[in-house]
Amino acid sequence: MSDTAEKTARSAKNSTVMHVLARAGFVVSGILHIIIGFIAIAIATGGGGGQEADQSGALAQVAQAPGGLFLLWAAVVGLAALGVWLLLSAFIDRSWETKGKRSVHIVENLAKGIAYLALAFTAYIFAIGGTTSSAQSTSQLGTTLLSTPGGVFVVVLIGLVLLGVGGYMIYKGVTRRFERDIRIPAPPAGNAVRILGVVGYVARGVALGAVGVLFLVGAATNDPSKTTGLDGALKSFVSLPFGAVVLVAIGVGWIIYGIYAFFRARLARL
Repeated sequence: MSDTAEKTARSAKNSTVMHVLARAGFVVSGILHIIIGFIAIAIATGGGGGQEADQSGALAQVAQAPGGLFLLWAAVVGLAALGVWLLLSAFIDRSWETKGKRSVHIVENLAKGIAYLALAFTAYIFAIGGTTSSAQSTSQLGTTLLSTPGGVFVVVLIGLVLLGVGGYMIYKGVTRRFERDIRIPAPPAGNAVRILGVVGYVARGVALGAVGVLFLVGAATNDPSKTTGLDGALKSFVSLPFGAVVLVAIGVGWIIYGIYAFFRARLARL
C-alpha cells in the first residue's frame, strides 16, 4: 500500500464519522442477536411460526416492526461501516506487529469485515422490499457442492472452519480474550460486562460449532438438507434429548451477547 493510499485509509478509519457509524453497527448486531435469541427460544417452546432463527429471520422481523424501513436502512449503513472499518483495520493497524500476531489480526478482521458487509447486503435486500433466506441459500450451496465432483471436500472444509470458529469463540469467551477489544469499565459495571461477554461468546460458539457439525454430517451422508446454516443447526437441537432446554439456553446466551454488543458499541477500541 502506497504512503498516500495508506494515509487516506488511516484517516478514513480514524474519522469521527466512521467511528460513530461503526459503533452503530455494533448496536445493529446486538439487536439482531437478541431477535435470533428470542426466535430460538420460541422454537424450543413449540412456537416460532416457521421463522428462521438466523440473520435473515431477524431482519424479516425488523422489516415488520413499526418504522422497520428506517431501521433497515440504518442497519445497512451501520453494518457496512463496521465492515469497512474492520477491513481497513486489518491492514493499517500496526499495534499487533510487535506481538507477532499480525497475520492472525489480518485474517480475523478480514473475515469479520466480509461477514458484516454480507450482512449489510442482506439488510439492503430487505430495505428495498425484497426477501432472502439464509437457510435456503446455504442449503442450495450445499446441494451444488455435493453434486459437484470433489465438492464434498469443500463441504468438509466449510464444516471444519465453522467448527474451528465456534471453538475459538468458546475459547475467547472462557479466557475473556474479548476484553482486548473493549475498554472494561470499573466495577460493578465492568464485572457485568465480563459476564455478558463470557456467556455470549460461549453461546455463539456452541451455535456456530453446531452449524459446522451439520456440514460435516451432510458431507458424510451426502445429504444437503443438513447444510442449512444457523437456522438448521438451532432447530436440530429440538430433536435431541433435552435439546429444547439446550436451545433455550443458547437463545438466552444470544440475547445476552446482544446486550454485550450494546456495551461494546460504547466501549469498543476503535
